[in-house]
Amino acid sequence: MYHSKISGLGYYVPENVVTNDDLSLIMETNDAWIQERTGIQERRHVIKGDGDTTTTMGVKAAKAALERAGIDKDDIDFIIFATLSPDYYFPGPGVLVQRDLSMARTVGALDVRNQCSGFLYALSVADQFIKTGMYKNILVIGSELHSTGLDMTTRGRNVSVIFGDGAGAAVLSREEDLTKGILSTHLHSEGQYAEELSLTAPGMGRRWVTDIIADNDPDDTSYYPYMNGQFVFKNAVQRLAEVVSEGLAANKLSVADIDMLIPHQANLRIAQFIQHKFQLPDDKIHNNIMKYGNTTAASVPIALTEALELGKIKDGDLVILAAFGSGFTWGSAVIRW
Repeated sequence: MYHSKISGLGYYVPENVVTNDDLSLIMETNDAWIQERTGIQERRHVIKGDGDTTTTMGVKAAKAALERAGIDKDDIDFIIFATLSPDYYFPGPGVLVQRDLSMARTVGALDVRNQCSGFLYALSVADQFIKTGMYKNILVIGSELHSTGLDMTTRGRNVSVIFGDGAGAAVLSREEDLTKGILSTHLHSEGQYAEELSLTAPGMGRRWVTDIIADNDPDDTSYYPYMNGQFVFKNAVQRLAEVVSEGLAANKLSVADIDMLIPHQANLRIAQFIQHKFQLPDDKIHNNIMKYGNTTAASVPIALTEALELGKIKDGDLVILAAFGSGFTWGSAVIRW
């Protein structure tokens, strides 16, 4: 058995900055209202026609991760791509990355649909492949293009002000020192609450494209995201606290051992609740939702990359990643850097 280590990280966000004041020009909202409820000040949105897609943003993040890992794209043995906003209904973006990176090898590509927890699920899958010796280097990507699929009117403001576009990527590589790398991952789901944070159309079982076109109903919101905000918040703080504690217990560690916590950037209030619960000082948690909003599967790798670039993570540090999202799904990863 081996461990897997994160040998390279990278992220990409569009250049177009959309502030809360910008949103107030197209819907009934304001900066104070958004910041009070979410902590978000601005986010990045693609500009239509500029070439940014979920895949191309993921490729840009991947190239940065490969460069930092010091390996060539053809050293990658497998691709795992996490997203809820693929370029196409099918095929998924994993194979598009294989194509767009011009990989000489016909490596396998897997798509993960676990929304805000997607990167952690993808990381866990990659970790298992490397631990068993099947693969040596795996490219893991979380990328989201939300802006073109949101209801950017007053009707949709409770959801649309939250989300931003961006991508993060990690190269996982074989590590023979079993005291380093990913020590454990922990994954959970609770499907009875699936519809509390969901986008139900188009879907084969309920409302497909032909139905939407036939009805041509301007008041149909089934193809916009829905979120029961208070219910999601209550479950998020509970499950995130549980899964962080689970990771610590599995490795016989305590809260005092944490050097850096990277929570999914869903809502600054959720992250602050978790920080307070574990009594972590500000220098042991990294939040960037203020700048980027909720980038779903991309949020953890973007924040992790930023924290590393800022010097907040050093060799030997204990780093914990944690996420909660639609499904409900949630998970954590305990890493010795």
